[in-house]
Amino acid sequence: MRIKESRGERVFYIINTIFMFIMILITLYPIMYVIFASFSDSNMLMRHNGFLLWPTGFSFEAYKGVFENPMIMSGYINTIIYIIIGLSISMLITVPGAYALSRNRIKLKSLVWKIVIFTMYFSGGIVPYYILVKSLGIYNNIWAAVLPMVFTPMNLIILRSSIESLPLSFEEAVELDGGKDIEKLIYVVIPLSMSTISVILLFYAVSMWNTWFIPSLLLKDRELYPLQLVLREILISKSADDMMIDTGIGERAALFESIKYATIVFSTVPILCVYPFLQKYFVKGVMTGGVKG
Repeated sequence: MRIKESRGERVFYIINTIFMFIMILITLYPIMYVIFASFSDSNMLMRHNGFLLWPTGFSFEAYKGVFENPMIMSGYINTIIYIIIGLSISMLITVPGAYALSRNRIKLKSLVWKIVIFTMYFSGGIVPYYILVKSLGIYNNIWAAVLPMVFTPMNLIILRSSIESLPLSFEEAVELDGGKDIEKLIYVVIPLSMSTISVILLFYAVSMWNTWFIPSLLLKDRELYPLQLVLREILISKSADDMMIDTGIGERAALFESIKYATIVFSTVPILCVYPFLQKYFVKGVMTGGVKG
């Protein structure tokens, strides 16, 4: 039987729907603008004023310039390599670390936990960090782009809280069968915490994909640049000359504007494609945390 809504409830639902629709438009339009601009004719885009609700003179010229630029493709490949290596190291550090810190029988647990918390509030600064990297001999190589991103204290805290909420009876069953801690971790903790681990993976992947500041300090060879550092050069330094050969000054400026938008789309699409595959884990994590007892 349907419950009859009062007039105040109907008014609230209408106002709430209108408000959410406006918020969706405010959030969605900048994304749509970048996409439409990337597919627009560069000259028509330069002459366009006001809102952009569809591509002005549909063209793939900007994407052609992106794919023909060797720096962008090199940065794309470098970023994928950095993420694969970085995620592997991140999980080897975060998952066992969170499991160890979630168990009371681990020696020096309190001291290690305080050190982890301390690093969230205090750091040595950029100059000592740069000196440390130079002294370790990883300056201007692949490890300079990977190692600084492999551990985040907040991700460790989130995963530790998730593991602490698991019933100990599962681990006790493994102990009765003669299992050790490594077997508890592999066969019990990781499968039961897969929703949280997937979210942590996404957090690490997005952070590694978007990073540019640390590589800009530690990488000197352009062949090692990640995609976001190449994108920064295009957006700020305007180093897109090799994309616009045999064009006039006006056409170069117009094409450069289109290439900026195409590069943004090109660098954003992979993360947007990954999210739908992990969405079910977000939902599962919310449901798991919402039911107690």
